[in-house]
Amino acid sequence: MSRTITARSGRNAAGGDANRWAVLVVLCVSLLLVALDATILHVAVPSLTENLRPGATELLWIVDAYPLVCASLLILFGTLGDRIGRRRVLLLGYGIFGLASAVAALATEPWVLIGARALLGVGGAMIMPATLSIIRTVFPDRRERATAIGIWTAVAAIGAAAGPVLGGFLVEHYWWGSVFLINIPLMALILPLARRLLPESRGSAEGPWDVLGALMAAAGVLGCVLGVKRAGAGEPLLSVLTAGPLLAGALLLVLFVRRQRRRAHPLIDMRLFSRPAFTTSVGCIVLAMLALVGLELIAIQYLQLVLGLSPLETGLRLLPLTFAAMAAGATGSYTLRRIGPRRMVGWGFLLTAAAVLLLTFMGQHDRPLLLTVGFVLLGFGLQTTLFSAYESMLSEAPPRSAGGAAAIGETSYQLGAGMGIALLGSVMNAAYAPGLADVPGVPAAASAAAANSLGEAYQVAERLGGTAGEALHTAARHAFVDGLHLTLFVSAGLLLAGAAMALRLPRVMECPVDVEAAVEEAAAEAAAEAEAKAEAEAEAVWGAAPAVAPAPARDVVSGPTLVPGQPVSSPADTAPAAAPQDPPRPLPGGGQAGKMSGAATRAR
Repeated sequence: MSRTITARSGRNAAGGDANRWAVLVVLCVSLLLVALDATILHVAVPSLTENLRPGATELLWIVDAYPLVCASLLILFGTLGDRIGRRRVLLLGYGIFGLASAVAALATEPWVLIGARALLGVGGAMIMPATLSIIRTVFPDRRERATAIGIWTAVAAIGAAAGPVLGGFLVEHYWWGSVFLINIPLMALILPLARRLLPESRGSAEGPWDVLGALMAAAGVLGCVLGVKRAGAGEPLLSVLTAGPLLAGALLLVLFVRRQRRRAHPLIDMRLFSRPAFTTSVGCIVLAMLALVGLELIAIQYLQLVLGLSPLETGLRLLPLTFAAMAAGATGSYTLRRIGPRRMVGWGFLLTAAAVLLLTFMGQHDRPLLLTVGFVLLGFGLQTTLFSAYESMLSEAPPRSAGGAAAIGETSYQLGAGMGIALLGSVMNAAYAPGLADVPGVPAAASAAAANSLGEAYQVAERLGGTAGEALHTAARHAFVDGLHLTLFVSAGLLLAGAAMALRLPRVMECPVDVEAAVEEAAAEAAAEAEAKAEAEAEAVWGAAPAVAPAPARDVVSGPTLVPGQPVSSPADTAPAAAPQDPPRPLPGGGQAGKMSGAATRAR
């Protein structure tokens, strides 16, 4: 059922308008599962801890194994899909994702769950760049592609925001393993649909695949993300376990870039980064995630620990953000055509910064209207920025490099998210810890323990009890809110820097002809037209084409009957002189009408 595509038109690639949008539905459902798995486990951690009893290090790896492995393998599988076929990689990713989900749901030991989460990361790394690169191939027209990417980014936002809601519901009504078990029936449904509907596509297959380069990229990204995550968890930046992976990862990435520049057939064409729109779009993705992902985690802590909301209530409070993101994705293509990438990304950053500044009015007490308005503006602004940045980045990449470009975008997303957690987490800790230094009646050791996190401060306050415990509880709440305000101001500054960066993007949404796709489509149409004309000429000469094989030549061409043993005379010896013919008319297929007409006259 599948067909190989290099750079054809979307209609030919996917079999028409209906199939193109059916392909998009399948890809979006795939992305929804991956996005859900990135956040759905967060609310299941307390229940999981109670059942599996993991140590502190094991719990850290249970949470981090998925994003670490996924981020490190995006470039490897994105470029592999360009080489062997994106549909093939995507289908294999489905199978791995479903198998890993079953193992995770039934795990009875922490190490089994860690391995299953790592395997989920492998499946996610195969799925994410493949979905975006197939969109690039199936939708060569930029206007349609903008609509498709708008829907794609909205689905990603829906998955990330719906994860805590769905996870909270499942944990409250079933058990922690159900957050993984829901993947299995969805994968069982989507796998046969994908095999039937998705077209195969690949990029250039020239030269050998750079296995060593792919491994260097994977190890480099893994080292950087691991170091950043450790810094975000409060580890000293200059410690061996933090600085070591960071430096090793950065060195490997530098060597990877140098290797790709020297190779005749690189995994990733580094010339893409010489295009201002591509480089700026990647930078905007990193900066948007840098400013907002760490902020999102802090906001969830605020809703649960300061306002006292349950996990399910916290997820419901975030739903306005999801609906706003959906609206931004649905209207993104129209807005991009109207105002262009520069203003759309810039205004998206400014709107998000305004939302972040509005949220600085959050305090010790619940203000639902303020939070709702802030989350709506935040979701709409963030989705507007990410949509336009992804669309501009992908449109700058040729179809043959779609997998590599999609992998760069997804890796930038993951790196930005990791750096955001590290940076904003450090800002939060720097503002939060001093507020607990001199609490009346609280021992120094208790204050030091409470300075680690707000949740730990509540536990210490409960153990202390009495007036000292109450004082520590109150001081921790106030210190957390003060730290949240400072973090919001830092996020707003990063977002304003992003708005300034967006000035390097094009003013208007240019829709040039996709040259590779146009050439192949024109060649196919010319061949079909030539074949049709040749059939018409033949029908005009010989009459209506019979349904069976043509009769022998002696029934059509006048001449002597063939008799064994007698010499055969040439038709030219008996045929009358041919009338003067018009000059040959060239046919699209390479033949000449004059030659066919002359042959017909001689036959007569």
